[in-house]
Amino acid sequence: MRSVRIPGDRVGILIGKNGETKRAIEKTSGIKLDIDTEGGVLFNEEAEGVDPLMALKIMDVIRAIGRGFNPDRAFRLFEDDEYFESFDLKEVAGGRPNQLERVRGRLIGAGGKTRRIIEDLTGCYMSVYGNTVSLIGNSISLPVAKHAVELILGGSEHATVYHYLESQRPRLRIAEMGFDL
Repeated sequence: MRSVRIPGDRVGILIGKNGETKRAIEKTSGIKLDIDTEGGVLFNEEAEGVDPLMALKIMDVIRAIGRGFNPDRAFRLFEDDEYFESFDLKEVAGGRPNQLERVRGRLIGAGGKTRRIIEDLTGCYMSVYGNTVSLIGNSISLPVAKHAVELILGGSEHATVYHYLESQRPRLRIAEMGFDL
């Protein structure tokens, strides 16, 4: 049995309306979930006929939902070559509430502009939830989005980050067409 913990306020989203999200996860993975109201999720990855890789994928899907992604976006992790990465903002901001707020604001941008630009130019999904920023993307786009987030966290100007993302667009387009870089 493996277990994953998610914030209690995300349990309802993991279960979904009338249990739809939970059922969809179980159907896609072939693994039965046991979810408690405190945010604990148990599952038996050693069940008969279950792909061992699916246990890792299901953990990422549950973590992604717990980190603020909606289930439709998190289900992208069931595909091959899709990965989840999460950063703790306390490490950058030092845990001071006003600094955390500032860092979150820089990552999201005015009206969500920065988050939207990172998503649009890389093809990754990004979520800023609580004290974390999380990304979902493939092996080509995820490192680009991760570097953009690191630049922002390091204090780079937004224009510098946007320029970096624009410079990576040809590389990302070539990868989208299926050519190896």
